[in-house]
Amino acid sequence: MKKPLSDRDIELLLSEPTPGAVAAVRDLPGDFMVLGVGGKMGTTTAVMLRRALDAAGRKSARVLGVSRFSRPEAKAALAEFGVEPISCDLADYDAVMRLPDAANVEYLAGQKFGTEGAPDETWLQNTIVPSHVARRFRDSRIVVFSTGCVYPFSPVEGRGATEATPLAFLGEYASTCVGRERVFTHYSRKYGTKALLFRLNYSVEFRYGVLVDIGQRVLAGEPVDITMNLFNLIWQREACARAIQCLEQVASPPRPLNVTGAEKYTIRDVAERFGRIFGRPPVITGTPGAVCWHSDASESIRLFGPTEMPLDTMIGLVADHLSGGGRLLGKPTHFEATDGKF
Repeated sequence: MKKPLSDRDIELLLSEPTPGAVAAVRDLPGDFMVLGVGGKMGTTTAVMLRRALDAAGRKSARVLGVSRFSRPEAKAALAEFGVEPISCDLADYDAVMRLPDAANVEYLAGQKFGTEGAPDETWLQNTIVPSHVARRFRDSRIVVFSTGCVYPFSPVEGRGATEATPLAFLGEYASTCVGRERVFTHYSRKYGTKALLFRLNYSVEFRYGVLVDIGQRVLAGEPVDITMNLFNLIWQREACARAIQCLEQVASPPRPLNVTGAEKYTIRDVAERFGRIFGRPPVITGTPGAVCWHSDASESIRLFGPTEMPLDTMIGLVADHLSGGGRLLGKPTHFEATDGKF
């Protein structure tokens, strides 16, 4: 049994800048800020920015990481990587107005988990907070993290939702995500702010994501529900690199962009691959549906090239981490949900 990687080792692997990320920060003037740096992808994005700037010879450019920082050790970990932590509750308008300037902003703040029990808090975080940020950083380039959940389900046999697909509202979470996009779009039109709506589908890493959810269930002998049938995904390192590169693709009104891998995979196939590694067949439940959430990422692939991390490599890394008892983030994706409730 392999010894699981530490959180620091995982961040070092995930935050290794791609050539595209290095080239992007070389050409983007000004400092960088990551709002929601304490979230699932915030730390990786901030640390990759710092490492990319260093590789590009821009050591004097600042990377600022903003979060409430409920865990003080998170601030120390960021500082160790060269990211400047700033404590701020983004729901506090006056506090947001006091944040320092940054020419380049990655907006990763938001709430998904717990929406079903506290929808009011999700509406606050996903629509009111964006209005604060959009006004404060009206003169910045902003990449706004969004989700493929803003689209309706698409037929599994089709190409998936494109950027031109009309948005839909399935559940409170998806509704607030559409709201977040609409708020940033409003202020982009009002102030001329250049932004991009980063519609991400299933970023995965060692400690979180649909692969972790499936792998955990197979390892524990628990049922894997295949009703949602298929999905597409992207390794977190590649997702964060694309988010950095998207700072060069901003526009007013904001440009929407689907970000994920080109391939679609069935839940059953992935469960069976984990089963072969763990030496136990998966317990399959449910009947595959004819529609699901999946996206066509042709445009982002045209801009940035194909994703490079093979599925079997991702599954192998996650399987090693799970079988070794590695730490997880404890945030299941609810990939099997067909009602939009999270």
